[in-house]
This record gives sequence, C-alpha cells and structure tokens, in this order.
Amino acid sequence: MNKHFDDPIFAGKVEQLLAGMSLDQKIGQMTQPERMACTPEDVKEFHIGSVLSGGGSCPGDNAPSDWVDMNDAYWQASMDADDAHLGIPLLYGVDAIHGNGNVRGATVFPHNIGLGAARDPDLIARIARATAREILATGVDWTFAPTLAVARNIHWGRSYESFSEDAGLVGSYAAAFVNGMQGDLGDDGVIACAKHWVGDGGTTHGIDQGETTVSLAELYATHIAPYRPAIDAGVLTVMASFNSWNGDKCHGHRQLITDLLKEELGFKGFVISDWDGIDYLSKSYYDAVGMSVNAGIDMFMVSVDWQQFIRHLRTHVEKGSVPLSRVDDAVRRILRVKLAFGLFDKPRPSERRWSNDARFGGREQRQIAREAVRKSLVLLKNDNAALPIKRDARILVAGKNAHNRGHQCGGFTIAWQGAEDNESIVGGCSIWEGIRTVADNAVLCEDPLAQGVDASAHDVAIVVIGERPYAEGLGDVRSGDNVIVEAGSQIRGEMKVLEPYGRTLEHAVSHPEDLALINSIVAKGIPVITVLVSGRPLPVAPELAASNAFIAAWLPGSEGEGVSDMLFGDFEFQGRLSFAWPKDADSVSDPSRAPLFPLGYGLQMLSGSE
Repeated sequence: MNKHFDDPIFAGKVEQLLAGMSLDQKIGQMTQPERMACTPEDVKEFHIGSVLSGGGSCPGDNAPSDWVDMNDAYWQASMDADDAHLGIPLLYGVDAIHGNGNVRGATVFPHNIGLGAARDPDLIARIARATAREILATGVDWTFAPTLAVARNIHWGRSYESFSEDAGLVGSYAAAFVNGMQGDLGDDGVIACAKHWVGDGGTTHGIDQGETTVSLAELYATHIAPYRPAIDAGVLTVMASFNSWNGDKCHGHRQLITDLLKEELGFKGFVISDWDGIDYLSKSYYDAVGMSVNAGIDMFMVSVDWQQFIRHLRTHVEKGSVPLSRVDDAVRRILRVKLAFGLFDKPRPSERRWSNDARFGGREQRQIAREAVRKSLVLLKNDNAALPIKRDARILVAGKNAHNRGHQCGGFTIAWQGAEDNESIVGGCSIWEGIRTVADNAVLCEDPLAQGVDASAHDVAIVVIGERPYAEGLGDVRSGDNVIVEAGSQIRGEMKVLEPYGRTLEHAVSHPEDLALINSIVAKGIPVITVLVSGRPLPVAPELAASNAFIAAWLPGSEGEGVSDMLFGDFEFQGRLSFAWPKDADSVSDPSRAPLFPLGYGLQMLSGSE
C-alpha cells in the first residue's frame, strides 16, 4: 500500500485536517454527486468531496478544454475557504475504462476482453499510462478502473469488461494497470479504482447486478484473488459491487468490506459505492444509508438524491445509529488518498502540467492502441492459408461492422451505451478505412446481402460482422426462460423484472443477416475472411463453417488499422483466447460441455499451428 500512509508526519496532517472539520464538512467529503445535479456553488455550500460524470455526461462541446474549465470551477469552489468551509480540494471521477472514451477525440483502446487475449502485462501498463495522460489533459484526477471481474458466464452484458474467465490472468494485469495509471502519484499519475468488490463476474445466469452463490473458499480463489496484487501495488480506491454474495448485497456487507478488504487484506484507501448502489439495500432510503455506512463504504456515489443522503447520514450520527467514529474513519481514508495523491499541492486544473495537452488523442497513444489491437486478435480458422491476403488482391469488404467506428468501440464510448456511427468517434479509423490505406483494389459494399456483387470482380471478401454496442445489464443475454433485469430498475428494494429482451444465443451474432450475408457471398464463389466484432465469444458454428478464415477481433476500439495489419500479414497472430469459446447456445449455459475452442486457443497464420 502507499508508503505515505504509515508515515507519522503524513498521519499527523490527516488528523489535523480531520480535527478542524464539522460534521457537515465530514459528511460532504463522503458525498459524490453527478455533475448535472451539482453546481460549483453546491460544492462549497455542502463541502462536497467529489463529483463524477456518468457515461455520456460531459460539459460544453465535450472537448478537453471544456472539461478543464468545468473542473476549474469545481476546484475553485472546493478551495474557497471561509469560516464555514474548510478548503479541501475536490476529486473528479470518470469511467475511463478503455481510454478516456467519454471525451470526444480520445484514443479508444480495446476493451478488456481483447487485452486479456494479448497476455501482455507490459502492454497493459503502457495503455494505463497513455490513458492517464489523456485523463490529465481534461483536468480529471480519478478513473473508475481497472475492472478486475472474473466473468464466468458470457450471458453477462459486462463480459467485455473482464480480462478473462481465469483469475490468474486477471490478477497478472492488476498491478501492471495500477502502476501504469497511478505512477508515483506525481504529475503523471491518476488515481485508480479496482472494481467491483466483489464477485460481480460470478452471478447466476450472468445476470448483471445479480446473485453470486459460491463458497467463501471459491470467492477467495476466483473473485478476490485479482485484488491482492492491486492492493499490493497501492491502488488508492476500490468500488463496491451491485451483486449479492450468498443472498446479501455487497453494498451492505460488513464482512466483505470492513473485515475482509480493509482489515484482512490491509486496504488503507477508501471504498466508494457504485452508482446509487445503496438504494438496493432497503425500501427505506434512510435505513439503506445507515446500513452502507456501517458496512464500511466511505464515499457515496449518489447521482441525484445526494442532499437527501446528507440529511439522512447527519440524522444517523445524531441518533447514534452510525457512530461518529465510523464517519471519522471514512473521512480519514478520503483525506489520506487526497494527500497521498498530492492533491493539496497541485494547482487548479488549468494550471497543471498536462491540462489541455495538445497530444490528446495523438499519435503516440494511438500507436499503442494499434499495437493492442494487433496483439488482441485471435485467429480461429485459416483453411488453405487464406490469410495473409495479398495487397494487390481484388478485395470486397462488407458487413455492418466494416465501416462503423462506433460499433468497433463498443459501450462506454462517448455515451454509456456506446455510439452507433462513425461521426461520434473523432480520430482513428474503421476497419474498412484501415484496409483501404494498404489495398488499392479494395471496395466497400454496403448492400446487406451483397446482391449486386459481380463474383468475377473479386478474389476474396472480408466480411466484418458481430454485435452492436451495449453496456451493463442492457447487454445481458437471456437463456431459455431466464429473464434479465433492467439496469437501474431495482429501486430501494423493489425489483422490476422485464419481459426478456436482447436475444438468445441460438444465433451466432447480433443479427441473423450476418450469416445471410456470408452465405450470399460464398454462393457467388468468393472466398470469405470473417472478422467478428463482439464483446464476448459467441456460438459461430455456421459462420465458421462458411468462412475460409475467421478472426475474433473483440471490441478493438478506435484504431481499425490494427486489424488490417493482421489481415495482410504485417504481423503474426499472437492472441490466445482468454475465454473458452462455446460450440452452441446450450454449451454456454452448461460448463460441462466441451467448448468449440478451449481457453488459450489461437492459431498462428503462417504455420497454422496453435
């Protein structure tokens, strides 16, 4: 953990600050509203300790300068000390989980599922450093990453946020990410947040925010294990999880938060709730506040009802149902993190080293992202050396994901649920744009069934298929009669179960027209190279059988040239599956069935071997 925390001089600074704070100031430090529900004036009046942006929530025209200006205003309000307000600098938090993707023009890296296939901790550290640079350019101090979930069921809509179904692989990335993001906590560092504590990837049927039913031994071995290296690396914050463990919600679980995380594992930073996560503990919001504070949560992400949270917590302390010592412990932890990060010594955001950095979204970061794409792609089939493609070949490029940067970036990009077009993603290139830079005889066909294509005019087709963007529970996939729950629909103890939406896994990809397109091109006698853009492994038996070569591209992000680098043999494939690949929909739900491709599978292009 951070070496400063055990320094008596450092501890003395924390205690000095704490001694000068009123109860209202302490509760304010524990409160994190969403920017659209909290003005700079509110920050000073209520002594707010942190503000965040939800997915898609952005100031002005969503340029780095707009973010810096906003953070300047919040910082100034937090530091405007007087007799009623002690100046303590505010932390601003964002979901920069695969690059600072909420900001227009940012470099968007592959989602974690692809990075897991790369099996390259050094690459993860470099991605984290590059992301930190682009976060700092916006005047932001804190990202809610890395996600250390070990996804055990690909019905889960957040599967792409997991590096792997293997806890060891996830754990091998934890310290690399934290070290890359936080650095030495100087001018180049951003506060990291390991999430979601704990068991989010193990829910029954892969239902987001659902129930994880495992023994304590299994919880340790699978879901807790990746947090140990993150804590050892000094991660400063941890986010609580929406899921339950053996029937009890994690946001109210004292054993998990206080006994295990803080005391047994020795985590000395602070624990933050997830988005309105305490609402799920009780039909009474007042009771939910008391339960979550006493369980050990230190800062509360309360998007809109933050003033009600403040009133309830004050009442709890006055009545003695929440001990003042618990509030002091929470604030002590928050102050520790702010001091360890050097926040009290940093100038206003606009005057910091990397604010409005002209290299935001620049070549250096994009080259790292392009490398990450190359290393993450997994070659699943390559019959008769269909790959690599010759540059002078006459190439037909087709499929709904061939020329759509929004689709290849996936969720948590510009908007919470992602973007559906090219225009929203500024910079980078689509897979088609990458192909046409190196292949003069490539043409793009936007006909969904390639009906007008002349077979004699093409030597090979590259068909880019797959999923459209989604995030969290809205990406859950139902299986049989299992229903999924709308994200955010469980309000203060009341669960609203919807009619099943999304789709089943009986089809390989998001829409059956993908298979129809492949078959229509095959019927013309044109060899097909299929590229699957997806947030999880999907049953692809018909598509695989119809294709001469097949590539799992995951959600590659903004740098489509990384895909074209591989198609034309500039680099050898090195990606290996970080999740077993299912044969069919039934095998997704039944782990006893043999997979189509096992964990660790991946061909090399030139040798054809694993």
